Amino acid sequence: MTTQVPGQAWPNRLTSGTDPVVTLRPIRASDATAWRSARQRNAAWLTPWDATVPPGGDARPTSFRGLVRRLRVSAKRGTSLPFVIEVDGSFAGQVSVNNIVRGSAQFASVGYWIDQRFAGRGVMPRAVAMAIDHCFTTVGLHRIEVCIRPENSNSLRVVEKLGIREVGYAPRFLHIDGEWRDHRIFAITKEEVPTGVLARLESAGGDVSASSEG
Repeated sequence: MTTQVPGQAWPNRLTSGTDPVVTLRPIRASDATAWRSARQRNAAWLTPWDATVPPGGDARPTSFRGLVRRLRVSAKRGTSLPFVIEVDGSFAGQVSVNNIVRGSAQFASVGYWIDQRFAGRGVMPRAVAMAIDHCFTTVGLHRIEVCIRPENSNSLRVVEKLGIREVGYAPRFLHIDGEWRDHRIFAITKEEVPTGVLARLESAGGDVSASSEG
């Protein structure tokens, strides 16, 4: 079960579960120390999957404060939802809803990363499920995409556990770790999960793929 502010797309605080308690909340400037510590501690774990800027691309903010400022502007414009993941009150990573498109599409993409200390506890599937449910209900979106490098087995396991279907393959799709990289494309629509992604995950014991196989 997820608790949130009714009818409010952003900012919002989403909370689910008891063991552990997983919370999604807006990123803030005061996260600087915890964010830097997590990124430094997990550099080898995260760097191969980090987005980078291709030659001639727009430069990214050089400070954490600048990053937060840019994300807040994007959230205020309604084009992104930059969530922090907390596990039992501790900073654990991020889930970002990006490239929100309105009009006839009502679409967005979701990206995520987690501190390795919290991996393997079912946190990431639950956090992504919470974010997608928020998009389908409060935000009013219809389709969510997740784009993952074929080599990223940990991220692939998240979408498998959530039962998100693969819809395509995009060669040289995103600039990751210094090169244009191929990605597998996964998508889910609101009609596929009438009771919600999180409810489906929980009813399947934390792994929709295992439930469907059985």
